[in-house]
Amino acid sequence: MITLLCKMILLGIMTLLFLVSCEPITPRHSAPITSLVSFATGDGHTVAIRTDLTLCAWGNNSSGQLGDGTNARKNSPVHIGTATNWASVSAGDGHTLAIRPDGTLWAWGHNLFGQLGDGTTTNLQRSPVRVGTGANWASVSAGDKHVVAIKTDGTLWTWGWNDWGQLGDGTTTNRRSPVQIGTAANWASVAVGSYHALGIRTDGTLWAWGLNFSGQLGDGTTTDRRSPVRIGTATNWASVAVKCGHTLAVRRDGTLWAWGINVYGQLGDGTTTTRHSPVRIGTATNWASVSAGDFHTVAIRTDGTLWAWGGNRHGQLGDGTAIEKRSPVQIGTDRNWASVSAGDRYTVAVRTDGTLWAWGNNESGQLGDGTATNRRSPVQIGTDKNWASVATGGFHTLAIRTDRTLWAWGENSSGQLGDGTTMGDGGTTSSRHSPAQVK
Repeated sequence: MITLLCKMILLGIMTLLFLVSCEPITPRHSAPITSLVSFATGDGHTVAIRTDLTLCAWGNNSSGQLGDGTNARKNSPVHIGTATNWASVSAGDGHTLAIRPDGTLWAWGHNLFGQLGDGTTTNLQRSPVRVGTGANWASVSAGDKHVVAIKTDGTLWTWGWNDWGQLGDGTTTNRRSPVQIGTAANWASVAVGSYHALGIRTDGTLWAWGLNFSGQLGDGTTTDRRSPVRIGTATNWASVAVKCGHTLAVRRDGTLWAWGINVYGQLGDGTTTTRHSPVRIGTATNWASVSAGDFHTVAIRTDGTLWAWGGNRHGQLGDGTAIEKRSPVQIGTDRNWASVSAGDRYTVAVRTDGTLWAWGNNESGQLGDGTATNRRSPVQIGTDKNWASVATGGFHTLAIRTDRTLWAWGENSSGQLGDGTTMGDGGTTSSRHSPAQVK
């Protein structure tokens, strides 16, 4: 998902460039989240799968994106239908998609551009509708107003909004139903941005399509691509992360590569020069994972060290300063970082000992340290040592503990924290400054 700030900047850049050149639903009462498998956050709403494989949702529901048969905001989780066989879920900007273990795909919410894939543009679809008749969907990823999915046979399918060629079907025509992209049957994974996408095939090749105003596709140009184009000749791409106009990827040899917009040094190549093709970041060969924020990047190496670079006005790099860094800098000396998530000008991470840490922008309490004070260095969130994973939104954060309970903090104006309110600490603001269990 792209943040409002990122959208505004993107719109400004595009403007400058222009000037220059159905299953029935039976809603049930909310129940505490005490056994969570996975969750997905959209623009102000969250959908989660419990260990009993039931589906629940909460937050903004103006487009029916919760799927509970209404378009009323929910401040606490509500069950979605009676099905007990949900496998995975993805949340977009006002729409949601989920796959069941039988391989069927379901969608609900905003549908003005056909992003539900049900053959219509009927808006405000408030309950899950089945997408086509196929029973071999493997994975699905929701963009801003479009969707990209892979079937179990390795084929790639897309639908929804297509003004920038982000569907990759060779046109700029919106699609109301899934269309296959090319004839390749070896797609392994796909990373979807708001207006572009990158996919890796099982042969290790990397492909990209869609909006390319800053070279974020990495094909050496700034030309939008309506069909997938291969990026370079390498055959060892392992993972890719996309964000607001820039892309980062790790190869199987542990090297890190970046391309796209670089105004704040978010590529990490030592410059602020926009790159239209992948450039290698440093000489290290032990990069394990990378997370891209709007204007900064954080990554973990296989030795457990944490590194950051890019914009740092709010201390989001965690190096104790507010000075942007154009090359990776190590954050502290610890070697026990397990996972990290870069949000909009803030960062949250989990260590191998189960402790939770956060730093950067904190105006909505999204760091969870009990304050609204920005932090330039990592601060531990509470004293618990049972945090398993964390995900950052624009101004709120969600995390799972090892007991499978879900916790949330930060901005709560749409009920996105799921704590039963739209208020925060003391009931005086719409922000919660410390973790609260989603219930």
